[in-house]
Amino acid sequence: DTFLDDLSDFCLRYYLPRTLGALAPFARFSPTPFILGMPNRFLAPAMTAEVRAAYQAIIDYGAEMEKWMQPIMEFNREATAAGYPTLFGGQAHAPFDILADTLRGTRGIFMDIYRQPEKIHRAMEKLTPINIACGLEGANLSGRPIVFFALHKGDDTFMSQKQYRTFYWPTFQKVILGLVEEGIVPLLFAEGRYDNRLEIIKDLPPGKVIWYFDRTDMFRAKKILGDVACIAGNVPASMLITGTPHQVKEYCRKLIEVCGQGGGFILTGGASIDKGNPDNLRAMIEAVMEYGFY
Repeated sequence: DTFLDDLSDFCLRYYLPRTLGALAPFARFSPTPFILGMPNRFLAPAMTAEVRAAYQAIIDYGAEMEKWMQPIMEFNREATAAGYPTLFGGQAHAPFDILADTLRGTRGIFMDIYRQPEKIHRAMEKLTPINIACGLEGANLSGRPIVFFALHKGDDTFMSQKQYRTFYWPTFQKVILGLVEEGIVPLLFAEGRYDNRLEIIKDLPPGKVIWYFDRTDMFRAKKILGDVACIAGNVPASMLITGTPHQVKEYCRKLIEVCGQGGGFILTGGASIDKGNPDNLRAMIEAVMEYGFY
């Protein structure tokens, strides 16, 4: 109820203290609307050493974050100058995933579906414009008009088709369309398997999004989404780590020959390949250079 009544107040006085131990003293603050007209009352907890220590923890975090980010930013600048820019410039989430991943947990959210579905819908509607703004801000700051989504609970194994249509897709679709209206290209990483969702997720404007698949049947995805979206995927990470270069090249060839017909296909790993076998990664690149023409 606090989340629904005042999201900012919930984040400051409940979410941060419960999830970040160093910020537990923030629970002592008065409700954030008290800033209006009586800021001294809101800031009064800063008189305590515990609250000042929490602020110091934020300052210390900022200093460490700056040191951590400097080499990453330098690498990104060098890569961009060499012709390899970072793919996406911002991130956003499906509203259902925010509730399920960070607030309610898997067990909690699926109990909520049966016990208090109306509150789930209200919460997701509240998160929808926030996610549009979040994705847009990142894209504007970076200058890269692609916003990345990591999709979790929409996987075939987490919920039924009816539940997906009722709880997951409606607000997620609103976020996608909101970004598209701003000239942004959503990059939608469907983690797990989306075989049962393909007919639902094709309800988007043609040529505006990229669906990036992990374990989804790519041939079926091409058949259903080929006229609507660019699709990306899905050389298995397991194959790139434990397979042979020949296996990788053959898998890539089949993907390119079917999914590459008419364009609208990006060959990539089905999941992170940062620990892949270098020889297998080279085989993947060779497959593109050999078969990736039409």
